[in-house]
Order: sequence, then structure tokens, then C-alpha cells
Amino acid sequence: MKLFLATGNQHKIDEMKKILANTKIEIISKNDIDSLPEVIEDQDTFIGNALKKAREISNYTGFPTISDDSGLVVEALDGSPGVYSARFAGVDASDKDNNKKLLKLLKNTPKEERGAYFSCAMAFVSPEGEEYTVTGRCDGVIDIEEKGSGGFGYDPLFVPTGYQQSFAELGDEIKNRISHRAKALKKMKDYLLNNKN
Repeated sequence: MKLFLATGNQHKIDEMKKILANTKIEIISKNDIDSLPEVIEDQDTFIGNALKKAREISNYTGFPTISDDSGLVVEALDGSPGVYSARFAGVDASDKDNNKKLLKLLKNTPKEERGAYFSCAMAFVSPEGEEYTVTGRCDGVIDIEEKGSGGFGYDPLFVPTGYQQSFAELGDEIKNRISHRAKALKKMKDYLLNNKN
């Protein structure tokens, strides 16, 4: 089975290929196709955005497609940045800009009230109209300053439950085992291998 992974993130492509290695599922990505339409992620939930992207890309390529949408949910900010995580500080905001805005908003919030979690929604859509969604979640807290040089996005600020270091300090091996995306990927892998072979 050929499966299209609808993401522009090479890290996600490599990760998915690794997880599905030695199975009957072959990953196809942006690296294998000349061009892809841009999908506007304008839904108000992670699942809504993941489904929209998977539907449009599957329709365009003719392949069964997987897409995900993920972000950071901060309890003290009533769930923000949520689906706006990538553009929290503006449409063209950098990771640094987003982290700076988050720290500013939490400036007077004590560490024990900085509970947060990363959420990932992943959608599978086939050209025949089959749809399946899974979610993954990783709980933690937002630190008072950025720490570590690994990862991306809010990783330097996010300390997962059970650890003293940020995602940016823990490294890919641990992050890829406990992260929201890793948990969603495992569920999706189980579904695909049990239903698509």
C-alpha cells in the first residue's frame, strides 16, 4: 500500500518512514511529487485541520493520505495558543517570536499554575472516502525561560511530566517516544497495519 504523508516537514517524513519500516506500507511525500496545492488550515480544532488537509491532498494525489495538526494548549491562557500555535505571535512569526509572546503572557503566572500539554490530531483519508482519526497528548508545564537547543517550536519551554528538562534538552530519542505526535503515530500505525495489509 502506498500512503501519502501530507506535510512539508522533512523531520515528520523521516520519522514516519522509520516507524513504518519493514511493513507493507510505502510512504510517499512531497519529495516524490512535483507540486502540491497549499491547504489553508482554517478550522477551529486540530482534528478539523488534519481532516481538511488529508481530504484535499488525497483528492489531489489520488493516494490514501495521512495528515496531522498539532499545537500547544496552555491552561492558564484558556487553551491558547491551540490551533494558532504556529502563528501565535503573527502570521510570519518565528519560533523565537512565539516563545517570547508566551513567556510575556505567563510572566506573572507561578510555575505550579503553568500546566500545559501538546496535542496532536492525525487523520487518514482514502480516495474512496474512508476516514479515520486519532489523537495523542503529552502533558507538562511551561518553564520560566527557554532551555536547550534541540527540537523546534515551543520545545525549549515545555517540560514534560516526569522530567526536569525541556523537550529541547531531552533530545529526539526521548521526545519521539513520549511526544504527542509519537503517541498519535503509534495509534495510526496500529490501525493501518491491522486494516490495510
